[in-house]
Amino acid sequence: MARKYAVYKGLQKPLVFKGFKGKFIYWGIASLLAGLILGALTMTLINMWLGAVVLAGCITGGLLFTASKQKGGLYSKSRASKIYLLNHYGRKKLI
Repeated sequence: MARKYAVYKGLQKPLVFKGFKGKFIYWGIASLLAGLILGALTMTLINMWLGAVVLAGCITGGLLFTASKQKGGLYSKSRASKIYLLNHYGRKKLI
């Protein structure tokens, strides 16, 4: 006698955390870490206040860049509007 189990239907959906989806979660984490490292280096080598500005700027800029790239989709690809022909050497020729 076969048993029936409930199947979770959301298995094929991308992971979502704080509005970031899939690979963009890692991009957000990378921008946070880069901002912390650059801010700490600037604080130790140059000035504490300049380091705080660099830290805030890198984190904010990185997260805004990540959010703007996410609007293109998880699998964004470049779309060429031109027609290219490949010759037998593998070089592209623009028409």
